[in-house]
Amino acid sequence: MELFESLKFKIVRRHIKIVFPEATDPRILGAASRLRSEELVEPVLIGNPAEIEKAAEARGINIANFEILDPENYDRWDEMVEAFVERRNGKATKEQAEEILKDVNYFGTMLTYMGITEGMVSGAIHSTGDTVRPALQIIKTKPGVSRTSGAFLMVRGRDQEKYLFSDCAINVNPSAQELAEIAVDSAKTAELFDIDPKVAMLSFSTKGSAKAPEVDKVVEATKIAQELAPEYEIDGELQFDAAYISAVAQLKAPESEVAGKATVFVFPDLQSGNIGYKIAQRFGNFEAIGPILQGLNKPISDLSRGSNEEDVYKLSIITAAQTLMDK
Repeated sequence: MELFESLKFKIVRRHIKIVFPEATDPRILGAASRLRSEELVEPVLIGNPAEIEKAAEARGINIANFEILDPENYDRWDEMVEAFVERRNGKATKEQAEEILKDVNYFGTMLTYMGITEGMVSGAIHSTGDTVRPALQIIKTKPGVSRTSGAFLMVRGRDQEKYLFSDCAINVNPSAQELAEIAVDSAKTAELFDIDPKVAMLSFSTKGSAKAPEVDKVVEATKIAQELAPEYEIDGELQFDAAYISAVAQLKAPESEVAGKATVFVFPDLQSGNIGYKIAQRFGNFEAIGPILQGLNKPISDLSRGSNEEDVYKLSIITAAQTLMDK
């Protein structure tokens, strides 16, 4: 079964509510309409109803039966403000909360925190910071996870060759502990896409072939990740060719259960991760889907501002599927 057909099968008619803070954007409206008609997601649109209806009409979309919530006129506003003040634990007064929650991303994140919706998709017209900041302040990371991270699902060809690359979006220079947490979170994310996680901790060294502090970090991260999640196959440090090509693995890391078979690639820093996924995308003709935010208590997804309607549709399906991970 193809990747997205498999994900659709998992979420269809489960009435998963996903909130869209950028509801006047034609890409969002088109994707939301399609998701609703296919019974994959129950979209919740945020904004002024008249403005959303005008945008939908211009796009030729009927939103008569869509749930629309307006931060300027919300019947649970007082409850939301109180919940936000409590969650921020003294970092925001009631007056400040009332101002902050007029921001559609904060409003949408609070809907998810309060359980009114189960996840959020934003970023079509907002920066990554505008989308992620409210999530970190309100949703926060899962126990045992110090930071969220961003993975890309890399898909190629009709036979659905698929891998996971991370962190390619969030952490500039993660510590060994943070890198280990990213590896474990990435293994869990891979399972969502029916990828058997064999996690390669990448470096410019394979099993001691080079000496440097950067290599030491990956070696330490590998040990921590193996201790955190012994149920997963995690190995490093590995160069990319040793992780990916079995003939090279036989030469460089013959004892490794991951080398030559890796499906999850954990980069040592954001610079290499970002470069790596874009090389695979442009030179290797992989489709890069993401970033998929990992480690949060509830799924919040960040679109690229250059995304199209199909990207919104696919990331929304992934977000809905993420809601099932801990159920």
